[in-house]
Amino acid sequence: MSQFLRPALSALDPYVPGEQPQDKSYIKLNTNENPYPPAPGVLDAITREAVSQLKLYSDPTIAPLKAAIAQQYGLQPENVFVTNGSDETLGFSFLAYADAEHPVTIPDISYGFYKVFAQLFQVAPTVIPLREDFSLPVEKFCGVDSMVVFANPNAPTAIALPLSEVEKIVASNPDHVVLVDEAYVDFGGESAVSLIDRYPNLLVVRTFSKSRSLAGARIGYAMAQPALIDDLERVRNSFHPYNINRLSMLAGVEAMKDTAYFEDCCQKIIKTRRHTAEALKDMGFTLTESATNFLFAAPNVISGKEYYEKLKDRGVLVRYFGTQRLSPYVRITIGTEEEMAVLLEKTREILKEANP
Repeated sequence: MSQFLRPALSALDPYVPGEQPQDKSYIKLNTNENPYPPAPGVLDAITREAVSQLKLYSDPTIAPLKAAIAQQYGLQPENVFVTNGSDETLGFSFLAYADAEHPVTIPDISYGFYKVFAQLFQVAPTVIPLREDFSLPVEKFCGVDSMVVFANPNAPTAIALPLSEVEKIVASNPDHVVLVDEAYVDFGGESAVSLIDRYPNLLVVRTFSKSRSLAGARIGYAMAQPALIDDLERVRNSFHPYNINRLSMLAGVEAMKDTAYFEDCCQKIIKTRRHTAEALKDMGFTLTESATNFLFAAPNVISGKEYYEKLKDRGVLVRYFGTQRLSPYVRITIGTEEEMAVLLEKTREILKEANP
């Protein structure tokens, strides 16, 4: 770093994305991308004519995409906020509702960007440990006198809270924003969107990267009562009013409209997840109950790190975190049936070597 960087930023511990190695071709099960392509309408929307319009700025109101999202969830466009990936939504939310005088409460094991944003915006977070079984201790997030941020289902643990437990947290913190990050909810969780009309402090954050197959388009969104959306629009328009490009907007509208394709992809991933989890359990793995498009799994005869390394040597990438509580585990994205068959084949090879 240079001598000019502010001291407060020199201590930042940035978020580390999943590795993207270029040394050879891998079966990539480490970044929770959807293994299926975007909806057919997305491919049809990105025409030569659409590309030619890149000479013009995109619509700063993001009106077509807001309308498509609102229609899907039975809301109004004023209930919807759209950003360049859900990370931008999270960052704007921390900037809007948390600082040195307005704290935030987060789980100790969850999406890594929560701690990064707290550090970036100079917030001293209250970090609540998950239980021994990696479940969220709901009672410790109730009445905490701060903004609350948590993922449901959680990552990387894959565990989902029932909606009744989410509502307890929201209802017990009426004077503070409760942000529920639902990046993975379409694979088995219960969404809190149905609670928006009842709770002015509820902010539900979603992404097109997982269930809508648009990780590369970078579209995130939030849903809330209009006053919270107005707050976030004030921040966005003070920083990046053209944050959604023309092609991503077209892609997002078509992906949101094609409900049948979306549901089919989710169901295929859920089915493959179930088969893969059963096979890994038969091999002695310990797994949490997943409501996501990934598995949180620990082998029984080798370490999580060794399993990750041996899979990588065989051309299969999974995510290894390496912190003390997570070190026995890896996170395995659910790919196609064919990709997961390779994972299982390589896993059997690894375990046979370890325990001949």
